[in-house]
Amino acid sequence: MTVQPDDTRANAGRIVISVDAMGGDAGPTAVVAGLADSASINPDIGFILHGPEDELRRLVARKKILEGRVDIRHAKDVVTMEDKPSHIMRNGKGTSMWSTLDSVKKGEAAGAVSCGNTGALMALSMLRLRKLPGVNRPAIGVLWPSRNPQGFNVMLDVGADVRADARDLLQYALMGASYARNGLELARPRVGLLNVGTEEHKGHAELKEAHRLITDHADAANFEFVGFVEGSDIPGSVADVIVTDGFTGNVAIKTGEGTASLISDLLREAFKYSPLSRLASVLAYTSLQRLKKRIDPRRVNGGVFLGLNGTVVKSHGGADATGVSAAIKLAFTLAQSGFAQRLAARVASTGTLSQDDSQSAQADDKDNK
Repeated sequence: MTVQPDDTRANAGRIVISVDAMGGDAGPTAVVAGLADSASINPDIGFILHGPEDELRRLVARKKILEGRVDIRHAKDVVTMEDKPSHIMRNGKGTSMWSTLDSVKKGEAAGAVSCGNTGALMALSMLRLRKLPGVNRPAIGVLWPSRNPQGFNVMLDVGADVRADARDLLQYALMGASYARNGLELARPRVGLLNVGTEEHKGHAELKEAHRLITDHADAANFEFVGFVEGSDIPGSVADVIVTDGFTGNVAIKTGEGTASLISDLLREAFKYSPLSRLASVLAYTSLQRLKKRIDPRRVNGGVFLGLNGTVVKSHGGADATGVSAAIKLAFTLAQSGFAQRLAARVASTGTLSQDDSQSAQADDKDNK
C-alpha cells in the first residue's frame, strides 16, 4: 500500500512506514538514526514518526537525508517496559505506540514499527487493528539464521501467547508459510512442526492432532508439510518454517541469542590467549567479519505480528540504528509485497475449522491409544 499523509506531499509515491520513536532502550536518537540509514538506502520509503514533537524535530533536522520524508505526529506519553498490557489498553491513547498503530488503522501508513513493550504492543495491535477473521491467536514470527539457501528460516510463535492448541498451530503454519512466500520469496515453503522427536507417535495429543490438521491443509494452502522436526532443525535445512507454541518458541529464541553471545565471547577470549593467536585473528579478520555479519541479530531484527489487519513489526528493545533500520526494511518489504492482504486472503480461503473436525480428531487420538 502506497499512501500520502495530508501534510507530507514529498512522500507521494513512496511506501510510508509508521515508526514509534519511544520505548526502546536507546531512545529516539537511535530510532531517528535508523530512519536515516533506511532513507539513505531506499528512496521509495517515507515515514510517520510518533513521539514528543519538539525533540523529534531537533533530531530529524540533523539528518539531511530525512528532509521532506518524515511526518512527525506529537504524542507526549510513552509505554514503558514495566507497563502492564491491561493498563495500556485502558490508558494508552496518548502514547506514541497508540499513535503509531493508529496511522496504520487510518490507512496513512502501510506498516508499523516499534521497539517498545512487546505485550503492550500486541495488546494495542489487537485493539486498534483487530484480528483477521478466522484467526484465534495472533503469533509473532521471526527470521532465524539457517543453512537454507535463503539464509533464514521463519519461526513462530515466539511469544505472542504461551498457549496454542491444534487449531492455533494449523493457523501458525498457514501464516508462517505466507510470511515465507512474501518475506523470503519461497514459492512453496516447507513447514515443520516442532516436537521432541520426528517420529509420528511422539508428542502430546494436541501436537498429534495438529500434525493431522496441517497434513490435511498443506496442499490447499500451497506449502509442503515435512512433519515433526526437532530443536536442532530450527537453524537447519529440513524446513523453511518452524511452527511451535509461544512458550517453547520464546525459550528457543532466547537460548539461541544467549548461545550466539557466548560463542562470540569465547572466540574473543581464545584469540587473546597468546601472541600467536592474536596474529591468527588478524589473518582471519575477513572471515571473522563475514561470520559476524552472518549471525548478527541486528540484521534480522524484527518480529512480525501475524494474524492482524495490518503489518506490525516489533523491533528489539535494545536495538541500535542498524537494528531499527533492519526492522523498517522488513516492514517495507512486507508492505511492498501486499503481505497483509495476501495473508488475509489465505486465511479466509482455508476457512475456519469446525468444532466437529476438532472433536473427530480428538476421538481418533483416543482410539489410537
